[in-house]
Amino acid sequence: MKKKPAARAPDQTRGKLIAAAARLFNSVGYFGTDSNRIAREAGYAPGTFYLHFPDKLAIFLEVYGRWVDLEWQAIATVLAPDRPGRSEGGRVARAVLRHHRQWRMFRASLRALTVTDERVHQARVAQRKRQIAQTTDLLRSRGVRRTPARVYASLLLFEILCDAVADGDAASLGIKERDVLAHLAADVAALIGRRG
Repeated sequence: MKKKPAARAPDQTRGKLIAAAARLFNSVGYFGTDSNRIAREAGYAPGTFYLHFPDKLAIFLEVYGRWVDLEWQAIATVLAPDRPGRSEGGRVARAVLRHHRQWRMFRASLRALTVTDERVHQARVAQRKRQIAQTTDLLRSRGVRRTPARVYASLLLFEILCDAVADGDAASLGIKERDVLAHLAADVAALIGRRG
């Protein structure tokens, strides 16, 4: 009796490729890997990559979307209705910094590609619009109204300062992490209309 070939699971294969790409982009950076290595890291032959993605940049953008999802999940967890409290700002600041630290090499690649590749720039704009909308919706659900400009300013402040701490810039300048976190916590508190 002839053995049937294994059923293909394109979603599972795609998911494994994305997970492998995320690991590689976060360990060796975008420029330190290629599609063949991503496929092999996921356990597939190099040609498998091109059945799911047209190029390395396409999978990088997919990883970026998932990075934003994970960051938002961390923030939403801290701000969940069953976890209110004075220290919300500090919890958000620590969660976002932890996320940036975990994805430090990926973030460095994202920053470099944003200024050199129009596709990445456009993807970043789209993700920022999404982040502004999600944050605005969350604030409204809490009875707080903020302009898109105010939300955007807070998002950028967090992004820049968390990257700076994660990359070691703050420490190199003799600025203590706890002091940066205190400023970020104060910004969250002001944004959500609470103190602390």
